[in-house]
Amino acid sequence: MVPVKLPLSKQLAYACGMIGWSTMSNIIIVMLPYFYLPPSNAGLKPLIPQLMVFGIFNIMSLITASGRLTDAFFDPFIASLSDKSTHPKGRRIPYMQWAILPAVVFCSLTFYPWSRQVTAHNAWWLTATLILFFMGATAYIIPYNALLPELTSTGQERVKLSSLQQVGFVIGIILSALVNNFADLLEHALHLTDRDAAVQYTIWVLSVFSGLVMLVPVLAIDEKKYSNSVPSHLPLLPAIKKTFENRNFKYYLISDFSYYMALSIISSGLLFFITVLLNLPESRGGELMGAMVLTSLLFYPLVNYLSKKVGKKPVVLFSFGLLSLIFVAIFFLGKLPMTPTAQIYTLVLSASFPLASLGILPNAILAEIAQHDAKRTGENREGMFFAVKYLFVKLGQTLGIALFAFLTVYGKDPGNDYGLRLNGLCGCVLCLLAIGFFSRFRERRGR
Repeated sequence: MVPVKLPLSKQLAYACGMIGWSTMSNIIIVMLPYFYLPPSNAGLKPLIPQLMVFGIFNIMSLITASGRLTDAFFDPFIASLSDKSTHPKGRRIPYMQWAILPAVVFCSLTFYPWSRQVTAHNAWWLTATLILFFMGATAYIIPYNALLPELTSTGQERVKLSSLQQVGFVIGIILSALVNNFADLLEHALHLTDRDAAVQYTIWVLSVFSGLVMLVPVLAIDEKKYSNSVPSHLPLLPAIKKTFENRNFKYYLISDFSYYMALSIISSGLLFFITVLLNLPESRGGELMGAMVLTSLLFYPLVNYLSKKVGKKPVVLFSFGLLSLIFVAIFFLGKLPMTPTAQIYTLVLSASFPLASLGILPNAILAEIAQHDAKRTGENREGMFFAVKYLFVKLGQTLGIALFAFLTVYGKDPGNDYGLRLNGLCGCVLCLLAIGFFSRFRERRGR
C-alpha cells in the first residue's frame, strides 16, 4: 500500500516531539555543571567534590560519561527492537509513547541532590538519575528520528521535515537557556529565598511541558497510514555491523560527533562565559540564546536554497569553518576592544548560520543515507542508522560536558578563568576535525 503524503499539520505535530526532547536534553547540558559546580559568583552552593581521579578526570567528568556508557548498549538495542517490530500500530510510535514518563521524571530528579552539601552521595545519586533519564530519552528519540525517512519520499521533503524538526530543536534550546530567567520570575512570584528551589521548580515545569509536547506526534500521527516501512529481519549484531560498513555513514558519523562535542562546550559554558569572562548577569544567558536561535530561523530559507543550489556538503563544510573561528574568539572574551555586551552578541549572532545549517542538513543527509542503503540491501534499518548516530551525538555531548568540567580545574572563577578560555581552543580543534572527515563524504546530488 502506498502511504499517504504527510500534510503540514502532521509535519508540525512531528516537530513538536523534538521540542520536548530538546528541552530536557539541553537542560541537562546547560544546567548540570552550573548547578553542581557553580562559579563563586553564581549564588548557588557546590554539591559534588572537585576531586581528581587518576590525576586526569574530575568526578563530574566521570558522572556524565557513565550515563552515556549505558547508551552504548541501550541505543542499538532499542533501534533493533524498533526496526524488527511488527506492532499493529507501527514500528516507532508504540515505543515512543512509553518513553515519555520516565524521561520527564528523571530529568527533574537529576536536579534534586541527595544532600545540599558537598558530598560523594550526590555523585552517586546524579549518576543513577542521569542513566535512567538517558534510557528514557533514548527510547523516544531513536524511533522518533527513524520516522523521518519513512514519512518522506523525496530529498526536498526530507529537508523540509528536517527544517521543521530543527525549529523544534531550537525552541528547546531557548527554553533550556531560560531556566535562570524563569527561576527569577518564580523567586519574585512565590517569594522564594532559596535559589536552588527556584531552579528545581522551574525544571519540573519545563519537564512536564516537554512530556506533553512529546505526546503530540504519538497522538496525531497514524504511522500505518503515513509510512510503509518493512520490518528488518537482521539480528542485533549483524545489523550494527552492516550499518558500520556504509562508507559515507562513517565519515558523517565522526564529523557529527565532533560537532556535538563542540556544541556541548558552548552550551555548558555559556553561563560561565557570561558571568565570569564578561561579568554580565546570568539572566543574559536566556536572552543571548534566544537571540541566536531566532536569528538562525532567518537563515532557514537560505539553507534550503543553498542545499538545492550547491549541495548539502559545501554548506556543512562552510559552517564548520565559521564555527571554528567563533571558538577561537571565546579564548579572547573579555579582552577584546568592545563592551562585554557587544562581544557576546557578536559571538552568538555569528553562530546563527552554523546553528541553522548544522541543525537542518545532517538529519536530511542521514535520512538519504538510510534510504539509499535500504534500496541497496533490501533491509530497512533506519532505526539502527539513527541509533548509531544518536549514540555518537550523546557521546559527543557527554564528552563535551566532561571536557568542560575537566578544564574547570584550571580556573572557572573571576580572576582565575584560564580553564574556561581553554574550552575555546578545544572547540576550534573539534570543528577542524569535523571539516577533515566530512570533506571525504561523497554526496549524491539530484537524489
